[in-house]
Amino acid sequence: MKLTKEQSEEIKNQQLQTSETKRVTSIELEKILYDAIPALDHGFVRVVDYMGDDTSIVQSARVSYGKGTKQVSTDKGLIKYLMRHWHSTPFEMCEIKYHIKLPIFIARQWIRHRTANVNEYSARYSILDKEFYLPSKNNLAAQSTSNRQGRGEVLEGEQAEEVLDLLKKDAERTYNNYETMLNERYDGSRIDEKKKGLARELARMNLTLNTYTQWYWKTDLLNLMNFLRLRADSHAQYEIRVYADIMLDTLKKWVPITYEAFMDYRVGGTEVSNKGKDIIIKLIKGENVTLENSDLSKREWNELMEAFGLKDKLI
Repeated sequence: MKLTKEQSEEIKNQQLQTSETKRVTSIELEKILYDAIPALDHGFVRVVDYMGDDTSIVQSARVSYGKGTKQVSTDKGLIKYLMRHWHSTPFEMCEIKYHIKLPIFIARQWIRHRTANVNEYSARYSILDKEFYLPSKNNLAAQSTSNRQGRGEVLEGEQAEEVLDLLKKDAERTYNNYETMLNERYDGSRIDEKKKGLARELARMNLTLNTYTQWYWKTDLLNLMNFLRLRADSHAQYEIRVYADIMLDTLKKWVPITYEAFMDYRVGGTEVSNKGKDIIIKLIKGENVTLENSDLSKREWNELMEAFGLKDKLI
């Protein structure tokens, strides 16, 4: 990841700021505030603002004033209770804002989480940077034969080289054509003083989806956890998971008690249907249960067995 001179100066100036506040702050999150944490080859994640901490969740749940004289252990118990029983509104009282640089194809996947305030870099107003995402070889994989939206075996040798070469050449060619249509380089210099450039809002349609974009993404804690539960999961696409893992670490720094409960009940936990619960009870009792007498589909059966680590019963 390489920051522009302007970006580096902006971050430096932000980090030099000091201010007094009566609001709660998170010591660990303050340490990385404004930092550009690298993601993929040219991307980053920055926390640029936040509101509230673990005590804000407890305060909201109790509708009380300030921190009071309660012990941290008491707050921890309440947050675990809220998480365990799917109480949502207390977690909505905390908010966080990120500045994120990411490939366009990941941004289009990300935006499906319609629970945040988003302001994206405008290619109608400005010229997009000449930066493209190129996967590492170990992340080039064939289409999965069992999952329509997943990856299978890693491509190797000449085929992997060919794919990377195509991705790079296509991105560079379309970006060069983008500059030609604009009659302007990404650094702002004109190509031909005698020609008019195509409108930026039209020229941008020629770019490949691995071109990088940027946005500010603000959400509340509840919806951040909903996002991370899906995108930090091992089944999520690798590229968006890279960003989710970074954000998961910022969650830990921001609200450590909530993070612990989240990892226990959401990430590390599992949901079981009524039929699934009956099957697990029978297995505990030592009864013979099979797919044929379970009233579950093959997929449901395998998901249940995998969730409880019963790999010998997978079909």
